[in-house]
Parts: sequence; structure tokens; C-alpha cells
Amino acid sequence: MNLILLGAPGAGKGTQAEAISAKLGIPQISTGNMLREAVKNGTELGLKAKAAMDAGDLVSDDIIIGILKDRIAEPDAKNGFILDGVPRTVAQAEALDTMGIVIDTVLEIHVADERICARMSGRRVCEKCGASYHIEYKPTKAEGICDSCGGNVVQRKDDAPETVLSRLSVYQEKTAPLKDYYAKTGKLVTVEGQEEVKDTTKLVFEALGITE
Repeated sequence: MNLILLGAPGAGKGTQAEAISAKLGIPQISTGNMLREAVKNGTELGLKAKAAMDAGDLVSDDIIIGILKDRIAEPDAKNGFILDGVPRTVAQAEALDTMGIVIDTVLEIHVADERICARMSGRRVCEKCGASYHIEYKPTKAEGICDSCGGNVVQRKDDAPETVLSRLSVYQEKTAPLKDYYAKTGKLVTVEGQEEVKDTTKLVFEALGITE
């Protein structure tokens, strides 16, 4: 299954991607981790992405889609993949189509803005490996320490309350139009995010036809 996850920042895409990945044995590919890996490996596109980030610029669509194409060509993605955070715009979605990357289903996790604001203030991320946690919904076993790699777990500036509203505004302007783009293809399914992660996962699996 080649799957795209859509949803506002804090809707729980990463957590649900992990659940789907574990169930189906296909990789979760997030924009941030993909860029970090390309930069670390010193690939041609990774170096271009690093130059853009070092200059404080956005990484261009061409670079992101190029890195994505390299990533999904790796052996672990031969049976499918889950895209989390890409495409971010209709232009990126069109680039995926142009490259011949076939997407089976686009799953939107819908959560009201006010609930997202409450959620994101509790989100924490490992500085070392990028693993995501939440002080209420998915706490670390040891406070401030990543379960996976032992790195420091911190609140990102992006998750601070004062930046959440502006991020939601950007999402509505830039990324929400993807819903219409994929609805026209008949590939879009929407799940209402629940308070309990396991309840959302149940709805996600049902929407994707995955038996628990």
C-alpha cells in the first residue's frame, strides 16, 4: 500500500503512521527524517537541501521530491510506504504524479483547531533521532529521555502555543487544498481523530481495510 497521511500539525499523523507501519511492515517516510538522512549521507540532493536550510530558506519542491524519489527506491519500500508531511502543497502532489509515483489511498486525520492547540503544547521530540512523544498521550518511560535512542526529548519551538495558530493558518492555506485535489481522484478518506490514540487507530485501520 502506498499511502499519504494528511492532517493539520498535531492531528496525530506520525503516531498513526507508526501503527500502520508496524502492522503492514512498510516504512513511514516523514519529510524531516528524510531530509536529515539525505544531509547526513551527503547525497547531492542532501547537500543542496543543507545549503538551503543553512541559508534559512525553504527547501524547494524539486529537492524534496527528488529526495523522496531516492528514498522510495530503497528496498524497504518495495512493498509500499507511508508519506507523512509530504506532499505539503498541490504543486508537490502534481510533481509526484508527474514522476509516476502511484498513491493508493490518501488518509486525512481531522481534528478541530482548538483540540490541536491543546495537543501540541504537550508534544515532545527527541533531538537525536526525531522520535515523537506527548506528555499526556505518549510519555517517555524516563522523563526527558527518548525510549528509542536515549537522546534528550524537548519541546520544539514549532509546538510552543504562540506558534501553533500560525502553523494552523499555513496548513489551511497551503496544505488543506490537497484534500480537494485527492478527493477528485476518489482516493481521499477522512477519519475523525479521537481523544484516545487507540480509538483513532481502530478507525484508521477500518478506513484502510486493515484487520487488527
